Amino acid sequence: MKKIIIVFAAVLAFSCSKDDDLSLPNTVDPDGSANVEVQDFMWKAMNFWYFWQANVDDLADDRFENTEEGRTAYTAFLDSEDDPASFFENKLQYIEDRFSFFNEDYRELTNSLAGISKSNGLEFGLVQFQDSDEIFGFVRYIVPNSNATSANIQRGDLFTGVDGQTLTIDNYIGLLFGDNDTYTLNMADFENGNIVPNEEEVTLTKEEGLAENPVFLSKSFTIAGENIGYIMYNQFTNEYDDDLYAAVQDLKSAGITNLIMDLRYNPGGSVNTTRLLASMIYGTNTSDIFLRKRYNDKLQEQFNDSQLEVYFADKINGETINSLGFNKLYVITSASSASASELLINSLEPYIDVIQIGDVTRGKNEFSTTLVDDRENSYLYTPSRVNNINPDNQWAIQPLIGRNENADGFYDFTSGLQPDYELKEDYSNLGIIGEENEPLLAKAIEVITGTTGKRDFTVKYPINIISSSKENSLMSDKMVDDTVYDLEF
Repeated sequence: MKKIIIVFAAVLAFSCSKDDDLSLPNTVDPDGSANVEVQDFMWKAMNFWYFWQANVDDLADDRFENTEEGRTAYTAFLDSEDDPASFFENKLQYIEDRFSFFNEDYRELTNSLAGISKSNGLEFGLVQFQDSDEIFGFVRYIVPNSNATSANIQRGDLFTGVDGQTLTIDNYIGLLFGDNDTYTLNMADFENGNIVPNEEEVTLTKEEGLAENPVFLSKSFTIAGENIGYIMYNQFTNEYDDDLYAAVQDLKSAGITNLIMDLRYNPGGSVNTTRLLASMIYGTNTSDIFLRKRYNDKLQEQFNDSQLEVYFADKINGETINSLGFNKLYVITSASSASASELLINSLEPYIDVIQIGDVTRGKNEFSTTLVDDRENSYLYTPSRVNNINPDNQWAIQPLIGRNENADGFYDFTSGLQPDYELKEDYSNLGIIGEENEPLLAKAIEVITGTTGKRDFTVKYPINIISSSKENSLMSDKMVDDTVYDLEF
């Protein structure tokens, strides 16, 4: 059963829907362009929610007076860009903000947060050739039940072109992530240290409504007397919380005493799902702080300390969590591990020993939420209120609205979380996901068992990605605050 979460229920008590309570122009000039209504929504929502509101001069509360002259100036400001996308990026977004984004259709955005997208199911990374503008792609994994499952392509395969055009820094976005639903990959081989185009082609088609279960693989091993559980988890998606819990419980029933969470391709997602997973691993003491929230100063002062604290959970969808109760967790990471993946590591650090294996993470420590033109609901997207969204404005914005710090007060990892055991993926030796000799999993097993053996972990061709299929999705690098509140102001 899918779960619908009521987002920010507590915040409605200090709704920003009454424009006349703010020192802002409460209307816009009717002579403005067609986009003025959209950009009015964007400005007012960002003025209220944006984490860096105080750092953007054009978002200041006193930027425009609530007078006839102020209304004219405000409308001219809204009309200063030709379209809402440019307005958001050029007028509202703080220069250090790497992750806020928008979409002209809130449905597409909210579907992406639920793990539903238009996709061919091929997940890949992109690497730039040294001293060249050309790039190549390597297949990370195939989403089950997708178009790519029926194609002759698998993990580790390489490609250098699309539709006969060589991939470069300048054209890869249009070729791989443009409006072309069907494209043909020009494949390549790895020969004597070089990536060499061959004559093979693979044609793939993006399909509407592809739902990816983020629990990609779950299994257990008994090695050198250690019972080891392994889960490759590729997105924190709350619609699949029950699947995640079932995987953990199956491993618990198998008698595991160690757990490896493989988050190397996980770009983030739901804060609440992260909290639930942490509770499944560590424990269900609802007095233990999972995280503390920090909003912009205008919002922060409206909460007391207890209302800014989120605790570990003891239930999932009404069912009591049967936690593993571990005091140690092994996590596999890469440069694609971001936001909620980093939150899991950071929020567990005060309580258990988290051993990180792989590469430095992305460095995304802010959280966001979906805002739509529902002014009576503080602009918050709430599934039960879709009929209240302005029918003339279907835009949604996903701004960063705060930072999460752990129980020790630590949050500063914008340069990424450093691994305890550094090991990059090697595109000449990716291995098969979930097999004991796959390099990153093998390294985690070695750390657990303490048996070094004769395994050589030398990385001959390290992967330094410039982008990936997930990084060009709406869900890229997102930490979405969907925790449920039950508070009164």
